[in-house]
Amino acid sequence: MQPCGLPDRRCGEDRRKKNTPSFRLSCLLGRRKVPRRKEDREGCLFIDVYGSKTLMLILLILSLSVLDALLTLYLIGRGAVEVNPVMNYFLAHGPFVFFGAKYLLTALAIMLVLVNSRAFIFGTNVRAKVFFLLFALPFALAVKWQLYLIFFVI
Repeated sequence: MQPCGLPDRRCGEDRRKKNTPSFRLSCLLGRRKVPRRKEDREGCLFIDVYGSKTLMLILLILSLSVLDALLTLYLIGRGAVEVNPVMNYFLAHGPFVFFGAKYLLTALAIMLVLVNSRAFIFGTNVRAKVFFLLFALPFALAVKWQLYLIFFVI
């Protein structure tokens, strides 16, 4: 009998007495998709499984970043100038350094937002995942501008 007078309905070995395996399949596949409790949904909770929309947005941002880098290198070869001072620094070290830095900086920013995607921005009702849209828009505009330069100016 348990202390409260109810019968003990547990059977088998107590799982808490076993060692936790160092590697589980859930480490790769994740388990937390959404917060379970209402209180958790109102706060900031880290999850490890993200939706397909988030994946598509991340792939779009990375693709636009790569396309932006390739088009920038093409335009630089045709006499254009990089106006972003940070990327111009990396461009001075060669095209591979430029491309790698562009991709790495974009990927790091995406990871930072992804980890904190359920956090609220500055105490508002807006989640941090809105930054994904804010990342995609400038890349899309930059690619559009570069395509305009390639097809109509050069």
